[in-house]
Amino acid sequence: MKNHFGVIGLGRFGSSVAATLESLGNSVLAIDRDRERVAAIKDEVTAAKQVDAIDAEALREAGVANCDAVVIAIGEDIESSVLATLVVKELGVKRVIVKAKSDLHGKVIEKLGVERVVFPERDMGARLANQLVSSDILEFIELSPEYSMEEIKACGDMIGKTIKDLKLRDKYNIVAIALRRADKVIVIPSADEKVKAGDILILMGATKEIKAFGKCLS
Repeated sequence: MKNHFGVIGLGRFGSSVAATLESLGNSVLAIDRDRERVAAIKDEVTAAKQVDAIDAEALREAGVANCDAVVIAIGEDIESSVLATLVVKELGVKRVIVKAKSDLHGKVIEKLGVERVVFPERDMGARLANQLVSSDILEFIELSPEYSMEEIKACGDMIGKTIKDLKLRDKYNIVAIALRRADKVIVIPSADEKVKAGDILILMGATKEIKAFGKCLS
């Protein structure tokens, strides 16, 4: 059964979320008060409507109350973001995900009881910075301020060693949750699995410990 999503705010982030959700087989209602933004995405989603995000009755008429989840992607105008969040929750939408521009914005939104607050610019910046600092880090996903999941390509002394030999848990308290080898993914590789050239290790743990492990490779 199709999920029905609403996306309010059709800047680059909101438009990308809306188009991607639709391409994955979902039904998407895209909303913005800007006519040009609505026109730009109307052919990529189920429905696109020009509506003021803080007008409760207009949002109800547009069908927002019938959405399984709503993404509020109003990043620049914090007041509108907060008011839109309140309106959507009052309409009875169970899952509300909100884009925040700053930590203060995020803290205010969190107090409204939303399912999740996302920081696209901050997260992308952290990801890029980590990739630039170490050529061995292929991907960086922040799980919390202290923990992350990172992809590290096998190199140097890693090659030929088993997962156990790397002492990931004993020395760094991090875990290899998967190993990608060509087009194959080994989920939770065994302690005896040998690392081969070209392998990608997917590690999870405290960010500082993953960094410490990465430094010992360089």
